[in-house]
Amino acid sequence: MKHLRNLPLKNYCTYRIGGQARDVYFPECVDEMVEIVRLHRAQARPFWIHGGGANTLFPDGDIRLPIISTSEMTATARNGSTVVAEAGKVMDAWVLEQLREGLGGIECLSGIPGTLGGALFMNAGAYGHEISDHLESVTVLTPDSRVMDIPKAECGFGYRRASALRDTVILSGTWNLPLADPQTLLATRKEILARRKEKQPLEFPSAGSVFKRPEGAYASQLIDQAGLKGARVGGAQISEKHAGFIVNVGDATCQDVLELVELCRRTVRERFGYELELEQCLCPFCPDHE
Repeated sequence: MKHLRNLPLKNYCTYRIGGQARDVYFPECVDEMVEIVRLHRAQARPFWIHGGGANTLFPDGDIRLPIISTSEMTATARNGSTVVAEAGKVMDAWVLEQLREGLGGIECLSGIPGTLGGALFMNAGAYGHEISDHLESVTVLTPDSRVMDIPKAECGFGYRRASALRDTVILSGTWNLPLADPQTLLATRKEILARRKEKQPLEFPSAGSVFKRPEGAYASQLIDQAGLKGARVGGAQISEKHAGFIVNVGDATCQDVLELVELCRRTVRERFGYELELEQCLCPFCPDHE
């Protein structure tokens, strides 16, 4: 298991924002992940599980909270239409591998950044499909450090949430994917990727949609209608292409992003009465923890 010190976290998230982490651990398999988490818990040391950093905003400054990364946990296995993949597998790479093998049902998830663990944690989705659609179970480390399989029906999946997974460490997932023609699947993937490129500001670092979709509305439309598209604080900007994104247009800080988040929330609340709920994860900062 790799253990690196004083690592710049801006290199480990899609926002390209973040301070320096004192300790970052890279377990290479499920057993090593279980070992390091159990060790931290036995010592009553809080920690942060980090995947691909595609939905994470790290704080500025030094970060003393230990970071445990899943990025080396990428093993996959297939038995017929059943596929098992570890939490650190890059989601889009996994999707492409399955489509090429003639396993579908996930083609609309093409282009979503991050890892499978993060996708399961928030039930990531796009174009009417979610990572949980063809899921059978999730293998987790429970809060009392037991490894167990949670069937899909007991995961508490909803819109951008998986309530039963919230306090667990996700280790892997098992899917049963429908068989389909690879060329048809890959053609659909190509269309999805083109649609994402056309509508989303992929030319700038970001962490995707900032807010969850409020009931009866769309966060991006509310922000646009509030006249906030293009608003900027420091190096962070509400995207001129898609108002649901905050992008890093030049050395943005965590504080820059948070100020824009608050601007969106306050303005939308005052103008339209909607309370915008953050979709992105804020890594806690523990300056007093040794």
